[in-house]
Amino acid sequence: MNTSTKIFLWSLSAALGGFLFGFDTAVISGVERHLQGLWELTAFQHGLTVSIALIGTVTGSLIGGIPAEKIGRKKSLLLIAVLYLVSALGTALANDWYTFLIFRFMGGIGVGVSSIVAPLYITEIAPGHKRGRLVAMFQFNIVLGILIAYLSNYLLSAIGEQSWRWMLGVQVFPSLLFIVTAILIPESPRWLILKRNDVQKARVILDIIDASETEKVIHQIKNKREKNTAGFKAVLGKEYRRPLLLAFLFAFFNQVSGINAIIYYAPRIFEMAGLGKESALLSSAGIGLVNLLSTLAGLSLIDRFGRRTLMIAGSAGLIVSLILVSQAFIRTGAGHLMPAYLFLFIAFFGFSQGAVIWVFIAEIFPNEVRAYGQTIGSATHWVMATVISFSFPYMAEVFGGGTAFAFFAVMMVFQLIFAVKLMPETKGRSLEDLDTMVISH
Repeated sequence: MNTSTKIFLWSLSAALGGFLFGFDTAVISGVERHLQGLWELTAFQHGLTVSIALIGTVTGSLIGGIPAEKIGRKKSLLLIAVLYLVSALGTALANDWYTFLIFRFMGGIGVGVSSIVAPLYITEIAPGHKRGRLVAMFQFNIVLGILIAYLSNYLLSAIGEQSWRWMLGVQVFPSLLFIVTAILIPESPRWLILKRNDVQKARVILDIIDASETEKVIHQIKNKREKNTAGFKAVLGKEYRRPLLLAFLFAFFNQVSGINAIIYYAPRIFEMAGLGKESALLSSAGIGLVNLLSTLAGLSLIDRFGRRTLMIAGSAGLIVSLILVSQAFIRTGAGHLMPAYLFLFIAFFGFSQGAVIWVFIAEIFPNEVRAYGQTIGSATHWVMATVISFSFPYMAEVFGGGTAFAFFAVMMVFQLIFAVKLMPETKGRSLEDLDTMVISH
């Protein structure tokens, strides 16, 4: 097996965390109505049933840097895989609402931790010239997992009264595959040097990644070992202020684009625009397909044109598409154009923010604080996802769809300014070279 294939398989193994992330997030859509009737849930209990995994995700994103630093990237990936497995089994076999909530919350923790550890691991084992598309596989797998969950729910719905158990339980199979692959992959060489001072084992892995850079990387990491102080206290220091600001703003703009409002409420948005229920559902499926294809496009372009270039082009496209969506709500008789406008939005989002976010946030922090920096970026993303998801129905009802999407368009103007004025280009550079560039810029 050649070097490129090994690195690809290591990255793909970690990216399985993204697939399970997407699957776990979307699978609830196929069972929530049945569970509401089965356990005679109140409106509050029904809402909690749907959102408990998101609460777990926020929790996982806040603590995910701890296992990544304490026990390593590899063991953390294995822990995530076990969480997904236990969650799938527990929710599928649950006989009461409280048990279901506990195991669903565990799955959410797995999602939150995986959003930190998987991109972190791939970033640290990928050569600079391939790092963008390898890390972007994580996002592609999230989108793929969402699509497979929808397809799985549809196919398993024919089983009958117990179909909800199968919809949730089928996640056991990719979870087992994730456990096996997490056992087989090597540890991050950068973690081995920083946390274990195991230069010999790290050298073997670095030689596979890029033998010409091995000694340079080892020298640079060893020179930074003395900075490897306690996590969050270190990353909040003055020295890391710039990467921290970049990570926060990038994650903030990711969500104020309105992406989760569209993903979670697509049928409602289409119906608000005047489409019938069947047309709304069909158009929602189209969003999932466009999201997959555009993320794949971003994966192929990210190392060729760079992160900053994709973000500038994507921001401009998002502004235009959101203005068109806003106008479609305001103008009489324009509702039939809504699917085309939202497909355009998803296309621009997928190849820019969708492909770039986990790559960029993982790249901009130095080795000694990367896990904790990634934690802050991921936590910002998930907190904002929660805020937007819960507030969008209120915004749309009180202010109307036109105003809600005009707000998102204004936010994307600020994102464009951010990409042009503040965002550094990180493509093709070693992580150690980026340490100096980002902090000293």
